[in-house]
Amino acid sequence: MNKIVLGLPKGSLNNVNRGNTYQLFVDAGYEVRGYEPGNESNEIVIVNDPEIKGFLTRPQSAPVELNRQILDIAIIGEDWAQEESVNYKEKLIRKIGDLDYGQTRLIVGVPKESPYDSLTEFFRANKDRTTPILCFTEYPNLTRQFFMNNEGYKEIFGDSIPFVQVRGLRDGNNQMVQVINSDGATEVYIAKGADLIVDNTQTGNSLRKAGLKELETIMESSAGLYAGPGCTGAKLEKAQMMFEQLFGAINARKYFDVKFNISNTKVADVKNFLLSDEYCSDEPTVVEGSTFSQVNVLIPKNKFPIMLKGIKNYGASSIVRENVKQYIK
Repeated sequence: MNKIVLGLPKGSLNNVNRGNTYQLFVDAGYEVRGYEPGNESNEIVIVNDPEIKGFLTRPQSAPVELNRQILDIAIIGEDWAQEESVNYKEKLIRKIGDLDYGQTRLIVGVPKESPYDSLTEFFRANKDRTTPILCFTEYPNLTRQFFMNNEGYKEIFGDSIPFVQVRGLRDGNNQMVQVINSDGATEVYIAKGADLIVDNTQTGNSLRKAGLKELETIMESSAGLYAGPGCTGAKLEKAQMMFEQLFGAINARKYFDVKFNISNTKVADVKNFLLSDEYCSDEPTVVEGSTFSQVNVLIPKNKFPIMLKGIKNYGASSIVRENVKQYIK
């Protein structure tokens, strides 16, 4: 097999406070060089897996590179995957699996004092205006599609296509609704005179600080491992194996590895307690000694406090709790 070419995200998905994709690879068992947060290189080496060739890539660019087979696989948010794919009749980018981090929402934002409670209300209220409705966004394709599917837009403009401008490229026949590409700091465009923005947000705090409110949610997004049309055969098998390792590291963060000692006379009771209330992932592992046994369980973190109380009632001692680095079912 030729090396599988992997795109690793630059920016917020490799930020220690949000995604830290670097740490995810480390937890999944990969030895990574050149991708430490804040110190990324354009070429990234996976020391202990020579079948992977890594490159740093912007999340906005990765879907394009997948479609053009410059990358075989990439970690990107679903919002960027959909932005690249929305105008294709068949989707070339395939999601191998969701990695359950980097959660965000793509929303329509307006000034907080706006009287509208929906995008439909906005379009109806602005049907008689003589100047264009201006919307700035990094997601012009998803925005245009969302507008055209809106009931208020269809009532007023029918099947006409909102005008879209991405730098010098222009498209669309409805000059009264204009979707204009921004290159970040999108929320500032309202203060500059835009009517709407479409932007992604995690908590909505940055929008509120900018004096905006959320009008509608276009989609929810999280990071996933995606494959392009060139990822087939042995490369696809490799990609699926990589996802299993990465998801195992994500999944492990939900569990504790717990060991404790219990009198041999209480082993059966403790096992029944753990199994009946699903305080372990499968069956407890028991190593029997002369008078005491060691019990080992993998337990969901949210069940640990009540499980701890329960095993203490049975006389458990020498209780050790550890984090789990990887859990592959």
